Amino acid sequence: MEKTVGVLGGGQLGRMFAEAANRLNVKVIYLDKDNAPAKQISARPATGPQHVEGSFKDAAAIQRLAAQADVLTIEIEHVDVSALKDVQVPVEPNHETIAIIQDKYQQKLHLQKQDIPLAKMSSLEENSEGELKRLANDLDYPLMLKTRREAYDGRGNFPVMEEADIPAALKALGDKELYAEKWAPFKKELAVMVVNTKDTTLAFPTVETVHENSICKLVYAPARNVSSNVGAKAQELARKAVASFKGKGVFGVEMFLMEDDELLINEIAPRPHNSGHYTIEACYMSQYEAHLRAITDMPIPPSSLELRQPAVMLNILGGEKPDAHLSMAQKALEAPRTSVHLYGKGPGSKGRKMGHLTVTAASMSEAESIIQPLIHAADVISGKATGSAPAVEAESESAKVRSEVAVIMGSDSDMHVLAPGMGILDKFAIPFDCQITSAHRTPAYMAEYVSKAKEKGIKVIIAAAGGAAHLPGMAAAYTR
Repeated sequence: MEKTVGVLGGGQLGRMFAEAANRLNVKVIYLDKDNAPAKQISARPATGPQHVEGSFKDAAAIQRLAAQADVLTIEIEHVDVSALKDVQVPVEPNHETIAIIQDKYQQKLHLQKQDIPLAKMSSLEENSEGELKRLANDLDYPLMLKTRREAYDGRGNFPVMEEADIPAALKALGDKELYAEKWAPFKKELAVMVVNTKDTTLAFPTVETVHENSICKLVYAPARNVSSNVGAKAQELARKAVASFKGKGVFGVEMFLMEDDELLINEIAPRPHNSGHYTIEACYMSQYEAHLRAITDMPIPPSSLELRQPAVMLNILGGEKPDAHLSMAQKALEAPRTSVHLYGKGPGSKGRKMGHLTVTAASMSEAESIIQPLIHAADVISGKATGSAPAVEAESESAKVRSEVAVIMGSDSDMHVLAPGMGILDKFAIPFDCQITSAHRTPAYMAEYVSKAKEKGIKVIIAAAGGAAHLPGMAAAYTR
């Protein structure tokens, strides 16, 4: 391919975009700091288009990038949109689209005009307690206070559960343009990656996203326990929303699935998205290749966006130690059917996205069985889980027998119920292991773990699960 693509931003999304472009021999140049993750794997020859060092908010740097490119695109939406108006090459998606989506309140107003279902919202005329109380009277508690710009991974959001939370919310966000949104009591968060091409709008499968501390932790593809009708409805809604914006490329659409199976759009990103990483291994075409093809007018057969196999994606976040993410990646390399992506960001910091892993399998049950120990390892790194971390640390024979108690639960949502009990074990210095395994979703892993508990030195199993609580009975069936 003869075109040169200029990208504003060279982080992990740009890095994975470069991998897709390299396979098609498309030249890509990046505007970002020196040695940004994307630049590390996209060396440029001495002659021809070159990477640009600088900020994607710097108009002069954007012009230098555009002067060498046939088309510009973005890896992050927080760019200087006014500078994009003046470049002499196409910008995909359109600069007007980026400007609308940059301001989340304007994004929602745009979607309202398209009859897209949203949570009720209102902007603050001034950042005062009186104004927020007035909006709360209209929206009712609980609500979410949000910054209109520069918000991601939970930054820029503050839950206001009751009037007493208002001072703290304004202290945290009061120096920004703000709007308030009625709390959506959803049962699941879903996402759909959508591709705007020159001719049509296509959709990847509907997936389930699980967030922790407002950061995407897990993506299940396809979404679990979601009917085919709801999945198709989510794709249709996502396509309708994205088709209303000008420009080509991939858009990430996040939405809430309510208790009555109605859908509300939460946010849209005008670029590839964390919830679409799974496509690299699980689909015939990744979101990055789809983005490249869309902005350069290459064909995209619709069936190429279909799922090849069920998959689970887990973000690798930084922990307390600078190399904690590397320990996580090392254990993931030992797991079957698991692909590891590290982003080249150097030393890690707590909560920073340092990489991701994707498990693919013939069934979702098998994929969950493989990834459960890795989820536990991630929880130990983050400090959410206690006990030993066999999914992170190398297991010597002596390490395997240290724990005398196994604490198992059906879901990480049960953790807060079991935490006081684990505190008692800690108080009495009783070594224990903590595992998440479901009698329904991961029966094979549950059976294997419980069956081998005695030979590992486990004397007692504490099992708990919500709903029908089948886990204790199933665990008892596999041990004396």
